[in-house]
Amino acid sequence: MKTTYFDLVEQTYYFPQSGFDLKNDYLTFNGISIKYLIEKYSTPFKIVYLPSIEDKIKKVRNLFKKAFKQESYNANYNFCYCTKCCHFKHVVNAALKQKVNLETSSSFDIDLIRNLYATKKISKDIYLIHNAYKTDNYILKIIELQKEGFYNSIIILDSKKELKRCLEKAGNHKLKIGLRMAVNEAPHATYHISRFGIRQNELLDFYNNEIKNNENVELKQLHFFVDTGIKDNFYYWNEFQKALSLYIDLKKNCDTLSQFNIGGGFPIRNHLGFNYDYEHIIKKIVSNIKLECSNNNISEPDIFTEFGKYTVGESGANIFKVLEQKKQNENELWYLIDNSLINTIPDSWSIHEKFILLPINKWNNQYTVVNIGGISCDNSDYYNSEDLNQQILLPTFSDTNEEPLYIGFFHTGAYQDAISGYGGIKHCLIPSPKLIIIDRDEKGNFVDYLYREEQTVKEMFNILGYNK
Repeated sequence: MKTTYFDLVEQTYYFPQSGFDLKNDYLTFNGISIKYLIEKYSTPFKIVYLPSIEDKIKKVRNLFKKAFKQESYNANYNFCYCTKCCHFKHVVNAALKQKVNLETSSSFDIDLIRNLYATKKISKDIYLIHNAYKTDNYILKIIELQKEGFYNSIIILDSKKELKRCLEKAGNHKLKIGLRMAVNEAPHATYHISRFGIRQNELLDFYNNEIKNNENVELKQLHFFVDTGIKDNFYYWNEFQKALSLYIDLKKNCDTLSQFNIGGGFPIRNHLGFNYDYEHIIKKIVSNIKLECSNNNISEPDIFTEFGKYTVGESGANIFKVLEQKKQNENELWYLIDNSLINTIPDSWSIHEKFILLPINKWNNQYTVVNIGGISCDNSDYYNSEDLNQQILLPTFSDTNEEPLYIGFFHTGAYQDAISGYGGIKHCLIPSPKLIIIDRDEKGNFVDYLYREEQTVKEMFNILGYNK
């Protein structure tokens, strides 16, 4: 009996499902024909599907709004987009269409804020959450921004020493600050306490001794961040409860404190069997804060979230052609693709991140176990495990003159370009692939355009100094 790749997927998961379907035996992504894109642009290329960004923001806002109503929660919810996740103009602008706030991570981010203001993408009432280590240049630029009228610019202190350095550079300017609480890392981590933030047992004394009576400092926010993200497990809720208890203790001593930043991100779909109850988690967050505040007779704080990967992760896809199949022994079959995984999807080898991997065509062919290899000379340039470390199964194909097999890695919109350095010098001088933007016009029709061609030899040589 012939068992096709389509049979495999249909028997293993619900299919079709949100974002993925077949049209004339070819995979579609959010209703977009990938076959059409391959024929128009040729592989390799990356897709950025902008409507996904707006949809994700709307979804979370609606769920917080619903939870607030159910819990009679009397404060505001503020969605912040983390620019470090993807700095591209088209991505940031898509998020800003939904009136998001922004989180910054470096001094150059402040220059980006100024550019957005100059081009009328943001106004001075936007919340700006300034995270990460504060270099002198970063501090100076933040203070300049605040003096220019960005009155919701908040410096999140990552250490006690940062306060002194900020005050030295601020002069008589009054600073709005937040305090970041260091969390215990997950049990599998190689260290016990995050290097970010101030230890929980030191924060209250730090506030009382160095902030409370300082007329040049106004504490607005308590911030905590769990690196593994917001998950419905004992570890996350334990750290959440510690931060919430600390907020209440601080609030009893500080009238200006009114914001609770839960940090950490929501997960995104990285396999077809993904199941995460966003509504349940949001309701649990809101109800826990409401209950603790009521029990302690204090007002509920404004809730801030910093969602980067959640916002843009599912907007991205990388499409490749299988150049050759290569069998090295009886058990190992390689599909070699027309770029490098190290260069285009660095998380796949650096932290063994998994993405949704699907063939674009040949769904009615039989399937087989394969390893995917890039064309670089690096031994680590491969991908060979799917969800729960299972083997990769893809359609078989012939090396004859029939149509090549095309494959796609989906939900790759977060961090990959930032980590690999889009347009820079790549391993083995393999160029950055084409970047294609997909949006909707005013009538709701898909519009695609080429943002940038594949990187050229001249561009690389300019960077390397050979054309000078």
